[in-house]
Amino acid sequence: MAAPALVALAHGSRDPRSAATINALVAEVRAMRPDLRIEAAFLDLSRPSFTTVVDRLVKAGFDEIVVVPLLLSEAFHARIDVPSAVAEQAARHEGLQIRATAILGHEMSFLEVLDQRLREALAAARCRELDALVLAAAGSSAPLANQAVARLARVWGAHHKLPVKAAYASSAPPATGEAVRAFRHEGRRHIAVASLFLAPGSLIDRASELAIEAGAVAVSEPLGAHPELARTILARYAVGAVELVPV
Repeated sequence: MAAPALVALAHGSRDPRSAATINALVAEVRAMRPDLRIEAAFLDLSRPSFTTVVDRLVKAGFDEIVVVPLLLSEAFHARIDVPSAVAEQAARHEGLQIRATAILGHEMSFLEVLDQRLREALAAARCRELDALVLAAAGSSAPLANQAVARLARVWGAHHKLPVKAAYASSAPPATGEAVRAFRHEGRRHIAVASLFLAPGSLIDRASELAIEAGAVAVSEPLGAHPELARTILARYAVGAVELVPV
């Protein structure tokens, strides 16, 4: 019996860098588990669509699929879009067992990825001194999603023994530039911004521009195709595969 297929499901973006990053991340996952059928799919704006990928897997003979949502927060896409898309595919294919796992979320191990990306940005900016940090995320109209970012920011700041503010690119204050300016009003001059985004896009571009305009010394790249994220995808898959086993 073949193991369930793994579909890494991302939201999608008009920015081609986003899909390229997701595909690179999925390639990392495949390299770790070459024995599994692993596909990338997108809810919207990028190809291949979720429907296309599920149809392809069913045609190839898979009757069990584990969907790992490549999302960092429990916002609208996680709460509404993903369950709806999975339910739609289950209804389209009689006998298909398809289950969505928990999202990637905010694993503590992702802080190591943040640190690596920030070190790269600081090296490029030739900056060796920091007196404050900003953790920039997409932001959500769901307060609990923003609170999760704020909690992660506090843990990250405590680890580095530096003051830290959470900031959001949309839907919630403060914006990234506002957070940087708030630190500058306190007299801090060496403020770096870490990007809690999975992939590049216009939202993170704008947040980065506002941070630099406000006086940030460096802004990191998004998490991207990192082995730690690939390992987390496989951990989510393992749980989902077990849940498909009949009891």
